[in-house]
Amino acid sequence: MSTGPKQALYGEFALVARALGSPHRLEMLEHLAQGERSVEALAERAGLGIANASQHLQQLKRAGLVGSRREGKYVRYRLADDSVLDVMAALSEVASHNLAEVALIRQGYFDVRDELEPVSRDELRHRMRDGVVTVLDVRPQDEFEAGHVPGAINIPLKDLENRIAELSPEQEIVAYCRGPWCVLSFEAVAELRARGFTVRRLQDGLPEWRAAGLPVAHA
Repeated sequence: MSTGPKQALYGEFALVARALGSPHRLEMLEHLAQGERSVEALAERAGLGIANASQHLQQLKRAGLVGSRREGKYVRYRLADDSVLDVMAALSEVASHNLAEVALIRQGYFDVRDELEPVSRDELRHRMRDGVVTVLDVRPQDEFEAGHVPGAINIPLKDLENRIAELSPEQEIVAYCRGPWCVLSFEAVAELRARGFTVRRLQDGLPEWRAAGLPVAHA
């Protein structure tokens, strides 16, 4: 029996859905949303072997979710476009609304570290304009250099304890990292609040800020 156009389209949609059906591939997309990465760099960030990471990337590429280019002997990958962020946000929303397990994970980890409403992008822009907030980027330095919120200071989470004197306890801090579920900002908020700082999280991360058409600075 021949396949009609609707069935053919659904087959292509299913290819994308299958490519998203792996926690490792979702995490790799989160890393690629920060900027281009080689297979080797992605493998290290995701805790995978290089061959395994390469296989995951090929599946994402076949589904049109990532693109690549060759640079010398290395192949560098990037998100295909900002619509990939929309897909990931939709997955998060559906799962949050319909899976009890998501609520349990949120309560057991994320809400313990930060039960306050996060700061919206518009709210942060207004506070930045008024000069009443310190914007703290807790991602690794290479991700910060690839792009960051203008005026943000970069103190990677692993360095926060040793560099905490660089932050003023007199001014509110808004911390951000890779996206809405990035644990770096949750850990930073918990650590800074325990030390008496007034601190909240941005509602999402640098990729969503960029996708919203807001200005991005580069080191």
